[in-house]
Amino acid sequence: MSEETLHIEGTVEDVMFKNESNGYIVLDLDAGGELITVVGELGDIEVGEGLILEGKYVSHQKFGTQFKAEYCERKLPDTVINIEKYLASGAIKGIGPGLAKKIVSVFGSSTLDIIEHEPIRLSEVKGISVNKCEEIANEAKKIFSLRVIMSFLSQYDIKSKVAMDTYRKYGADAMELIQLNPYILCGDLIELDFRKADEIAHDLHISRNADKRVIAGMQYIIKANASLGHSCLPLDALLSKTTVALNVSDKEFFSSYNAALEDNELFEYVKHDREYVYLPDYYYAESFIADRIHILKDFSSPVDFDYDQLIDIEEEEHNIHYETLQRQAITSAISRGLMILTGGPGTGKTTTLNAIISIFEKRGDKVLLAAPTGRAAKRMSDLTGYEAKTIHRLLEVVYDAGGHTVFAHNENNPLDCDVLVIDEMSMVDVILFEKLLRALRLGCKLIMVGDSDQLPSVGAGNLLRDLVESKTVTVIKLKEIFRQAQQSCIVTNAHRIVSGEFPDLTRKDSDFFFFKREDYAQAVKLIVDLNKTRLPKAYNYSPTDDIQILTPSRKGTVGTIELNKVLQNELNPPSDSKPEQKGFIYTYRTGDKVMQTRNNYDITWNRDGEQGAGIFNGDIGKITSIDRSAMIAVIDFDGRIARYPFDMLSQVELAYAITVHKSQGCEFEAVIMPVMGGFEKLSYRNLLYTAVTRAKKLMILIGSEEKINRMVTNNRRTRRYTCLMSMLREACGIDDNKHLQEKFKDM
Repeated sequence: MSEETLHIEGTVEDVMFKNESNGYIVLDLDAGGELITVVGELGDIEVGEGLILEGKYVSHQKFGTQFKAEYCERKLPDTVINIEKYLASGAIKGIGPGLAKKIVSVFGSSTLDIIEHEPIRLSEVKGISVNKCEEIANEAKKIFSLRVIMSFLSQYDIKSKVAMDTYRKYGADAMELIQLNPYILCGDLIELDFRKADEIAHDLHISRNADKRVIAGMQYIIKANASLGHSCLPLDALLSKTTVALNVSDKEFFSSYNAALEDNELFEYVKHDREYVYLPDYYYAESFIADRIHILKDFSSPVDFDYDQLIDIEEEEHNIHYETLQRQAITSAISRGLMILTGGPGTGKTTTLNAIISIFEKRGDKVLLAAPTGRAAKRMSDLTGYEAKTIHRLLEVVYDAGGHTVFAHNENNPLDCDVLVIDEMSMVDVILFEKLLRALRLGCKLIMVGDSDQLPSVGAGNLLRDLVESKTVTVIKLKEIFRQAQQSCIVTNAHRIVSGEFPDLTRKDSDFFFFKREDYAQAVKLIVDLNKTRLPKAYNYSPTDDIQILTPSRKGTVGTIELNKVLQNELNPPSDSKPEQKGFIYTYRTGDKVMQTRNNYDITWNRDGEQGAGIFNGDIGKITSIDRSAMIAVIDFDGRIARYPFDMLSQVELAYAITVHKSQGCEFEAVIMPVMGGFEKLSYRNLLYTAVTRAKKLMILIGSEEKINRMVTNNRRTRRYTCLMSMLREACGIDDNKHLQEKFKDM
């Protein structure tokens, strides 16, 4: 068919399919007597409407020729016949075919104008009461308001979904609010790109230095940095970024900045004589965490009691000998009830945790277990023998009156438990931890388990490290590697790496292997060969379920983007039997291994009859089917079956290869990692350590020994802007400046 953009006009005869979440629709259009099937994200269109469309004809394998609309201008029906069709279709709730016929017989071609502007006149129609008039008027107001928003935003090539999200958030006043301040479109639940909102603002003659523009710009910049892990930004950094991006002066910046502080649109915290700027959610999260940890400390014992006899019983029952630090950890957990248990692989964290849980249960305490991801929760269940849930599932995602997702458990509906154990704390960000603390009764004990030497969470903040280094919470770090674990080179090399020693790359008879490759093409060839052929043949591993490629970076020949394209072609090549959908970076195909890249609380899923909501950053799944006619991809996330409209596929990436950062909380039978030149900013010790500790039975490094050693030598930690440590120490009455002096003195 022709590739040129075409123009057609007509009246909607029938609507065959409608996706309420993204506005995708399939309809029949009567274009001068010719019936044309139209598809596209056009919104909530009804029978009888007039459409002016621009787009292209496409050929669908199953449904034949269709007109794919890229632009849509909507016209309310203006003939008596089409107005009756429109109302009879159920466009306005409360009006069916019979009532539609009566109303049109009274008002004729003026019907829709009467409904919109003089709805009380509907009482002139026999059988319509004043109350019924009000009901119809309220429903009509919704329809007309949404149409106005869609029509306005379509001028800027903004998709129908944005209009629908805007209407859901702001209701019938949305258009008026947009005209007053188009930057509301950049806010939560809508998240339009700032540049698009700026374009609208320019046309609405909003000045370059208007407070609403400058404040929205600041918020957009801070939010962008939150996606990189920063819960706040230094004021001087925000100043330089904002003035350049928005072309405003320092004076104009501070005028708007002070207004934002006054209206609580931004918050400021001073740490070590430097101002840091927060979005409200992150400020409330970190300040609440600090205050609640202080309160939980007051509810816990300041000293350890003698639980040696109980620990002796555990040793006898399970034929285990706990070393000194393990006994101390068990004692502190039971005595104090607020504790962090940390340590590297093979140091006995799980053994210690099992003893803690067992003693609590023998005392009659109700213990709940949770972890940040489904995989981490399953691993926790397997290792402890107790049910573990994801934190999100534990807190229960529900919808509030406005249709927004919230957690069912909070201060007013706390979790029913005496003890809560959270594993993989290095993955937990400050926003999630705040929600978790809100759901705990003040007398509930909290045991946090994690490895503080791993990378910080994907979400904003540096929670576990801040809790550990603040010295406001009891921390027990296990150090002794047990004899059985010493037989694993994965374990011993992980400890060598975290201690700043070079790993042993010479062994050929263990679970840790090194292949020297200097040429990128040769390295990629080896990765494919190992993943596709050699490891499945030698160990009976599934190339997608058991083997995971980890890489420091997204970019480059051995970055995730290029490796995913190569691996997809090898492991899941194109086929007539595998429907696919092209995205901006990847083509998604039935059978592909994918990963969710952002928290989405709204995605619903089913698992063996159980229904739930929420798929989260780092969740790995497999595309089980792609329905191009319905524009839906079905993805299986470890048994949770979720339906993704095509426009939401931008939230998932191919996951044959993933970054080390995204692998946190996961454990794989075999890990293959290229370690070659480049990505200098990512060449540091705890990134390599995190990668190695993801491997359960087999770890393979490919690349340069010199590069590996450089990573070990570089002990630069991931730098994140956060004030939580200072807030914790301030809340607990500790002199933060003195703590800082002692820290640098010890370095």
